[in-house]
Amino acid sequence: VDKDALDTQVKDRKIQEAAEKARNEELANEMKQNDKIMCMLEERQKNDIRNINKAITEFQKNFQKPETRREFDLSDPQALKKDRPARLSDNDPRCTVSGLQKFMGEDLNYDQRMKFQKEQLREWSLQQQREWKNALADKKFADDLYDKNRIELDQKAMEQQRKEDDDRRAVCAATKDFNRTQAAEVADRRKLEKYQKMKDDMDEISSLLQGDLLSENPEQAVSSFGRHRVITDRWKGMNQDQLMEIRYSQQQQVLEKLRLKEEERRRDAEWDRQSIQAARAQLVLERHQQRQNRERRRALGNVNAELSHEQKSRNIYLKEEAYSNFPTGQYYAQFNTTSR
Repeated sequence: VDKDALDTQVKDRKIQEAAEKARNEELANEMKQNDKIMCMLEERQKNDIRNINKAITEFQKNFQKPETRREFDLSDPQALKKDRPARLSDNDPRCTVSGLQKFMGEDLNYDQRMKFQKEQLREWSLQQQREWKNALADKKFADDLYDKNRIELDQKAMEQQRKEDDDRRAVCAATKDFNRTQAAEVADRRKLEKYQKMKDDMDEISSLLQGDLLSENPEQAVSSFGRHRVITDRWKGMNQDQLMEIRYSQQQQVLEKLRLKEEERRRDAEWDRQSIQAARAQLVLERHQQRQNRERRRALGNVNAELSHEQKSRNIYLKEEAYSNFPTGQYYAQFNTTSR
């Protein structure tokens, strides 16, 4: 085990974890600062909304009183007490549109009213301009603050990226040196293995050249289970006596096979002869049965012809002699003549 390399890897791992931890802490601090800024902006927006609602309420309270409404006369609790003639002056609150007592542009204080309306429109316009300028200033301040924070975040990210690049280059350099050392060790180990393999191959070749396999010693193929069995990977073939013995055994097997084929041929011929004789006997028996059937049919036909002739003769006798006399009226008159 390369302890120095393992220590170097552990050290690099610790450095990388420390850098990762520092970067996470910086990101957490930046997120906290961003959250604070968002909270401040939300609080400012809430205050602006609250001030606007308050201004609207004050405006409604001062300039939109219930008494100034056109339909107030319908729900005024003091209507009966305040009842007066139809019109006292142009400022009479009872002169509504539905009463047709005063029309637009026909009041007595038209000039003062127009002057007041122009002054009011001017004040509203100035107020809107001031509000618009304040809104633009607030928006510009928020944009400047956002740009400043974004620039700071970008600078911090670039600094963090630069640190990570330096750390990565240092790790790559250390890894490169370690890999170079490992490659040199592997090359030396391969040289030693190659030299040892070459030596082993030379020893094996010498052993084979001097052994029984290439020298073709017949005794090396004898199996330990008996002289009649051989080891196939060492056996170099049979001698002439063994070959002659195998050829003699093959000739005996051929003769025995020819003898068996001859016996089988004779047995098949005997079976064919017996089958032909049985077929002939069956044919003779069938012809004899057919002859007997024809004789039986002929005798049965003769008997049927005699019976038919006798039946015809009997029918002629019954028709011409037995049934020739017809009954007269006297025969039928003898029935139902008594009380019985």
